[in-house]
Amino acid sequence: MIEGQISQMAHLGAGIAIGFGAIGAGLGIGFATKGLMDAVSRQPEVAGKAFGFFLLGAALSEACALYAFVIAFQLLGK
Repeated sequence: MIEGQISQMAHLGAGIAIGFGAIGAGLGIGFATKGLMDAVSRQPEVAGKAFGFFLLGAALSEACALYAFVIAFQLLGK
């Protein structure tokens, strides 16, 4: 009985981890895109350099989502 409850809680925790990881990555990429669009609209000549910083921000944001994915799989024991 206890093992079943632990398994259910692990599944719940995995779902919460993936959910928050996806929300965080989505917000991070959204803010990075907003910053890129603001920078390019004010100074179009910095578009190339700003895009490089955008990719860095997007990659760091996606890394958080991947960490959540790894934690979810660890909770599921797979």
